[in-house]
Amino acid sequence: MKKIFFAILLSCIASFFVQAQTDDVAMYKKTSVMIPMRDGVKLYTVILSPVNAKNPSPILIQRTPYGASLSIPDDTTVQTAWLNNIIAGEGYIFVYQDIRGKYKSEGTMEIHQPLIHATQKGAVDESTDTWDAIDWLVKNIPNNNGKAGIYGISYPGWLALVGAVDPHPALKASSEQACMGDLFLGDDFHHNGAFRLSYGMEYTYEVEYDKTTDSDFPFPQYDLFDWYLHLGSLKNVNSKYFHNKIPTWNNFVAHPAYDAFWQKNSPLSYVKTAQVPQLHVGGYYDQEDINGPQLMYSHMEKTDASNKNFIVLGPWNHGQWGRSRGDSLGKISFESNTGVWFRDLQKKWFDYWLKGIGDGKFDEANCFQTGSNQWKTYSTWPPKTATIKKLYAATNHSATFNKPVAAESSEAFISDPAKPVPYRTLPIEATYGHGSRWRTWQVEDQRFVYTRPDVLSFTMDSLTEDITVTGKIIAHLFASTSGTDADWIVKLIDVYPGVDQKSLSMSGYQLPVAMEVFRGRFQKSFSKPQALVPGKPSEFVIDLHDINHTFKKGHHIMIQVQSSWFPLIDRNPQKFIPNIFEAKEQDFIKATHKVYFSAQYPTYIELPVMAN
Repeated sequence: MKKIFFAILLSCIASFFVQAQTDDVAMYKKTSVMIPMRDGVKLYTVILSPVNAKNPSPILIQRTPYGASLSIPDDTTVQTAWLNNIIAGEGYIFVYQDIRGKYKSEGTMEIHQPLIHATQKGAVDESTDTWDAIDWLVKNIPNNNGKAGIYGISYPGWLALVGAVDPHPALKASSEQACMGDLFLGDDFHHNGAFRLSYGMEYTYEVEYDKTTDSDFPFPQYDLFDWYLHLGSLKNVNSKYFHNKIPTWNNFVAHPAYDAFWQKNSPLSYVKTAQVPQLHVGGYYDQEDINGPQLMYSHMEKTDASNKNFIVLGPWNHGQWGRSRGDSLGKISFESNTGVWFRDLQKKWFDYWLKGIGDGKFDEANCFQTGSNQWKTYSTWPPKTATIKKLYAATNHSATFNKPVAAESSEAFISDPAKPVPYRTLPIEATYGHGSRWRTWQVEDQRFVYTRPDVLSFTMDSLTEDITVTGKIIAHLFASTSGTDADWIVKLIDVYPGVDQKSLSMSGYQLPVAMEVFRGRFQKSFSKPQALVPGKPSEFVIDLHDINHTFKKGHHIMIQVQSSWFPLIDRNPQKFIPNIFEAKEQDFIKATHKVYFSAQYPTYIELPVMAN
């Protein structure tokens, strides 16, 4: 989706260059330059400047690893209505830049390189490159007002985050959107230590196989579920396909735990506070970077004494707010154009900080409420007015707000690595391939796994009134395994009525509101994994992230638990192996997993419930 989003972005520019017909849209002139960095490396940069602007214009920059080039010659003058859709239209100078080592820029790229300029004299990183780019732009672009902003989605979002660290004096505002957060704990390549196989393999190949372009892995078939299953152990990726030529994959293999490598690469270690106004933007259904905006907002909020830190959360997949109406996702309707709403807010954000337009009174948090389908504002995020209620798994596949009293109560199932639970319905298309449903899988009806014997479901009675849950969802799973390692996937699901009068086709729909995976070996420490003790009940605390959702009267709330999510997550051998990337075929074993719901071992989910 990262690649697809930027491709759509550029195609929109090109199409409007040709098709724009309105007379009230500004004329823009396209130029390109190679901007020198402090170490002599030059970065390819595209500039769209308004023609005959009445006033000096601010600069709005987006830096990217996905290709900044436009398919029109330099010095071409065009009309473009597209700019109105994205940010503001007239009165901005738009800049797009290839980061070092990608496409037409010089140098070498390192995915998600940590910021090192503060501790290594003379070092360069994405913060210094942003500083140098802005310095050149404000000194060399005619008729700019000396103010710059930076924004972007996904990798460009992370670049907007780190570009605002130790910023150039001209940088006045930033908006990181769907930025990468901690790549071991909760974004892109791992979630709670569990490796994201299909995405991790396909994305690293795409970005690193050829620096001049994005590369699609040459799969021999369309449905990849069996292909990944027959791949076998992760060690086969290098031995059969990558041959140690993909640097980031080699890092996966070399660092199977949360060691100094991952800790140093986490923005938690090198981004401390908002030095310029920062608007974090994320989606509840972001299939790639669901955690980054939430994580970085919370982290930076701890030191935000000058009130520069803001957040927007919406009912979106990865980048949906930047390219579409945002009125629906998959079969789920949001009953308004949430993407258009956000882009209006984004315009006001940059208009104020870069042009001085408006009163600058931005709400701390704008968070769309799914279920009720309305925008809500909060003075703190998560709101402090929520009351924590515990939803317990119970006997007879039920769920209740009443704590279990039985001395012993549990249910077991067999987890077989040879027959993993798919994370969505087949076919599993290539992540960025033709017809891929990667964008919508997080709202997919979970009835496709509901009847599997290795998936446990616990459902409440029909709700007699609305329940609104706003804030962080934490699962407390008490479980054991006959093996020495296990993955746990916990889902919080909104089950629609058996007959939904509002939309008959949605009757019985099982909408996942929050869900996450946890690799059991990291129960006590992400840095020092340990084997699980066979048969011993343990508590696994799993962050299911922030939501804002109303479970409507007549609906049911469900807790669902399973132990594989393939091929989104690699298969756990279920036998403790120090490095799963080096597991042998014989290490993959069946195991009996048991989920407990007794007085001593109560499995439950913490729900921050708002008063009606």
